[in-house]
Amino acid sequence: MGLLDNQTQISYYENGEYGGYQFTSLEDIINNFIISYVGENKIIPKVRRTDVAFHAQRAIQELSFDTFKSIKSQEITLPPSNTMILPQDYVNYTKICWVDGNGIERPLYPTRHTSNPFPSLHQNDDGEYKINPIGTLTLNSNIVVLDGDYSNILVHGMRVEGPNLANASYIHLVTTTAGITSVTLKNKNGTNDKEALLTTNERLKITRFNYLGNGLRLANQTLTETTTTATAAIGDTQLNLTSVEGIEEGMFINHPAFVNNDVPVVDGGEIAIYVVGVGTSTVELSHPATFAVGSGDTVGFMSNNVDSRTWDSYSSDTSNSTSDASAYNHDTDIYDLNIGQRYGLEPSIAQANGSYYIDNLKGLINFSSNCSGKNIVLKYISDGLGTDEEMVVHKFAEEAMYKSIAYAMLSTSISGQGLVPRFKKEKFAAIRQAKLRLSNLKIEELTQIMRGKSKWIKH
Repeated sequence: MGLLDNQTQISYYENGEYGGYQFTSLEDIINNFIISYVGENKIIPKVRRTDVAFHAQRAIQELSFDTFKSIKSQEITLPPSNTMILPQDYVNYTKICWVDGNGIERPLYPTRHTSNPFPSLHQNDDGEYKINPIGTLTLNSNIVVLDGDYSNILVHGMRVEGPNLANASYIHLVTTTAGITSVTLKNKNGTNDKEALLTTNERLKITRFNYLGNGLRLANQTLTETTTTATAAIGDTQLNLTSVEGIEEGMFINHPAFVNNDVPVVDGGEIAIYVVGVGTSTVELSHPATFAVGSGDTVGFMSNNVDSRTWDSYSSDTSNSTSDASAYNHDTDIYDLNIGQRYGLEPSIAQANGSYYIDNLKGLINFSSNCSGKNIVLKYISDGLGTDEEMVVHKFAEEAMYKSIAYAMLSTSISGQGLVPRFKKEKFAAIRQAKLRLSNLKIEELTQIMRGKSKWIKH
């Protein structure tokens, strides 16, 4: 009957899995619950094991947030981008800090005065989300000369509309010479059949193209584009490029040749063809070309992983790169107004360790520039369900698990409604008891803290 009957001290010290006796596996929790609570003349007459497993996992999740000691940690060296990817099983953070040369943790604090909003859309001078240049059209030509420098137009990401232009005209090539931009128009099949109907000057509307090729809908996003010349035959997934600079895995290809209707659909039926590998002079795509990419054709590779101007300004602020608190002026409204004065300084921002902003939408932690290159430690909470090895319960909280499962099972059973109030009380009592046990208070440690009770704390 003993829990250690099949394990010797030698086997324990040799297997390398130390401290496991303080935990009970989820499998054992489920088995013990069924044995103790389920059966004839017991609280729950009959139940399916899958139902017990579901409520057991939900109990682990809920208890992991504020009862279990389920805090994990991760350490990285912050790259030049000043960003950290959230861990796979991240739910919330408890502490973020950087570690100095002596191994001392320097706490970082969330910034309150900046963020990383969604990148700005393309706007004209009137603030509208479109470009309205004057274009010079030539009869039967697919080249349109614009009235200024519009070199920031996305090569394959914009649609051109005008009274004397055929429908479905898309920008295929952008060239700017002496401050004047010219665009080459093609249709979605990559052919030159979108020629001007007249030789004239007229107001054009250039808007975001809703699809990459015939692909991913990105109408509401701001993209960056890397362009190069390439060649590919029909059915090729590998493109030969003149340069792979700026091209990364995961970027979307934007060229009319890649409109394969056999590509698996995403986002409500749109097609996304993207880069799966980058070589020295080639890229491998997720799906083949429907049409040939002619020699010298311009191909666009787009990424929607773009930071906002707000975050770019904050992360590149050189004033954040010093450890001198007198020069550390980010995240404060009043410090510069109180040079040489202590009165009125806001304590919450009177620190030189740095700050961060968590962008939950992109799954990134953005740090201020003075944290660049430092060892960043993230302490975070998981829900305890990441892997099978993590689905364990401390023995101090084992009873809380049984009461939580029983309460959940009875709450969803018609026949057990009379017992719900009782087990609700028992559940919360067991959780409270588990919190007290897991708080790990020791008389000696409390005494050590109380020795400083006479210290004058200034407010």
